[in-house]
Amino acid sequence: MDFTSVQRDVLTFRDERDWTQFHTPKDLAMSVAIEAGELLECFQWTGEDTSAAGKEHRVEEELADVLIYCIYLADSMGADIPQLIENKLEVNKRKYPVAKAKGSSKKYTEL
Repeated sequence: MDFTSVQRDVLTFRDERDWTQFHTPKDLAMSVAIEAGELLECFQWTGEDTSAAGKEHRVEEELADVLIYCIYLADSMGADIPQLIENKLEVNKRKYPVAKAKGSSKKYTEL
């Protein structure tokens, strides 16, 4: 399944339920943050276990929720997700040139 098909299925799911009326950019951005918080809960109090072992299914479900809300938000703003990503990658390539950033976790302002 490719991204276009998945995106179409997500938007069809929304449209069949007439939810677009509730999907303002503000509410969708809040929903992304809320679902991201639920994703973080999978890792909360895991101590040294940064992989959330045994919780992979829940991590996948929460990640899917974040991505679905991102699709809704992009659609509500008329944004093209692949183009957004390409544009941001170009910005990041300039901020994090391979010669300086390879193997480093430093922010671009520290490179």
